Amino acid sequence: MMRHVSHRMWAMISVLVLVNLNPACSTSTYRVKVDAITKPESSAAARDTQSYRIKSKNPAMGEENLRYKEAADYVKTALSGKGLYEAGSEDKADMIVELDFGMEAPRTKMERVSVPVYAQVGGGVRYDQVPVTDAKGVTTMRTVAVYEPPRNELVGYDHVPKQVTIYEKYLRITARENKIASEGRPPAELWSIQASAEDESKDLRKYLPIMASATMDYIGEDSTNQKVVKVKADGPGVEFVRKGMAEDSSSPVNSGTPKI
Repeated sequence: MMRHVSHRMWAMISVLVLVNLNPACSTSTYRVKVDAITKPESSAAARDTQSYRIKSKNPAMGEENLRYKEAADYVKTALSGKGLYEAGSEDKADMIVELDFGMEAPRTKMERVSVPVYAQVGGGVRYDQVPVTDAKGVTTMRTVAVYEPPRNELVGYDHVPKQVTIYEKYLRITARENKIASEGRPPAELWSIQASAEDESKDLRKYLPIMASATMDYIGEDSTNQKVVKVKADGPGVEFVRKGMAEDSSSPVNSGTPKI
């Protein structure tokens, strides 16, 4: 049976629950799901393609959109980590890289969280004998009441259900041969990769460099099945993606030449 918990301790418990429910507050490591596909018949062609031009796959988000430009810069930096570079013009590119990103409709689910349970122990009144000296210098013993405040002690944990709203953020990158469509069919797909992260955060912008960094090891590869990549928000991969495009205006991405 749960013992009495004071109002003050319930306030402390509420803070602890909020920290427990928000991974971003308690840790800087994020779980990113990555699914990469390279078609066997296009794998040889994919190895020979080094230059690209990037385009928005989302018709609702043009290439002049500031959020798109930011996401495109992260992806370009991730591509440069695999030795790919941006061609000076579309007709000189080996492939077209289509970029799509966003957030799925929110969904709710039940989670069980651990809540620390505190109880008040001790306290009460005790009677002590203390010496008292009167005006004549005579000392006698007197009984006085000593009040001891109760103290709060952790007595265990309670597991309680809580409904949370989950937001799935995603980043999709698809590379196609830079050829004219024939017979109504789009150019052959060389490879594609999707990264996604889901939690209670609605901050898509914060997750873009995190998801882009998670794709670097899988660009042009086949992951066989979905992988879960742990990404540190302040790790070298994320820092590379964040700073790469702004580090050097003469970088391969900006000059259209391979990185040496």
